[in-house]
Amino acid sequence: MAYLILKAAVSGILIAIASTLAKRYPGFGALIASLPLVSVLGMIWLWSEKPDVENMAAHAGATFWYVLPSLPMFLLIPLLLRHGTGFWLALALGCALTIALYAAMTWIGPRFALTL
Repeated sequence: MAYLILKAAVSGILIAIASTLAKRYPGFGALIASLPLVSVLGMIWLWSEKPDVENMAAHAGATFWYVLPSLPMFLLIPLLLRHGTGFWLALALGCALTIALYAAMTWIGPRFALTL
């Protein structure tokens, strides 16, 4: 249980740092937020719990393919915001787009021999 609390605390602190920096320095906050910190931390936690080379390679490979469908959200949200859409609606639409693209990736990926 202590290990779970440690993982949550470290992960939460990194998110808090990124959002705090973004208030004053939006570009720098975005840089921190764009770093694959969740992926790297996830790999560290996974490796420390199950140091299996094949499992880690499969995890890292699948992560790459799942990052791609999330990227359009970061184009849609600013476009909507700049055209007068409210933040919460823009965020919801961006998330909906990402979910739809994740579903498409999950459906299309295996047809191209991607193991997800």
